[in-house]
Amino acid sequence: MNQLTRLLIEAGPLAAFFVTNAKAGIITGTGVFMAATAVAVLLSWHLERKLPIMPLVGCFFVLLFGGLTIWLEDDLFIKLKPTVVNLLFATVLFTSLALRRNVMKPLLGTVLSLSDEGWRILTLRWACFFVVLAVLNEVVWRTMTTDAWVNFKVFGILPLTLVFSALQMPVIMKHQTPEEPARAE
Repeated sequence: MNQLTRLLIEAGPLAAFFVTNAKAGIITGTGVFMAATAVAVLLSWHLERKLPIMPLVGCFFVLLFGGLTIWLEDDLFIKLKPTVVNLLFATVLFTSLALRRNVMKPLLGTVLSLSDEGWRILTLRWACFFVVLAVLNEVVWRTMTTDAWVNFKVFGILPLTLVFSALQMPVIMKHQTPEEPARAE
């Protein structure tokens, strides 16, 4: 799948959430977000014949917290979802570091070839970044209106993640290892 298609599939549910929230409110927006997220995961599976772990975990939590939001008619749950997911990712990454197990390499090893030190640095940085995102989400939803939180979720978290990813290029370049040549049969 090309990068533009991947971006559309991953950002599409957020765009649908943003537009629907603006027109019909957070409860309806949450329902549309749930449906769009499920469709995005199915599309990803259809196009690649595999389910990427991060979007699959994200979909699970969107359905769980979105379902609670709609069922209880309380937007608290959808606002908590980014905090819980980011803290879950941070916990997994910090735990993998403590256990000296590299969980990022199996996820990204097909696109990156890094030394063990490079993987360790990236894992630590991403774990810290996920904690920062969780804290930012908590600050925004607790101190701002629901519409401001939706704007932050759509126009804050994704750009912050893209900028953070780009800032990792020096580490990636420094710790890149040569790929093993393909064996002739």
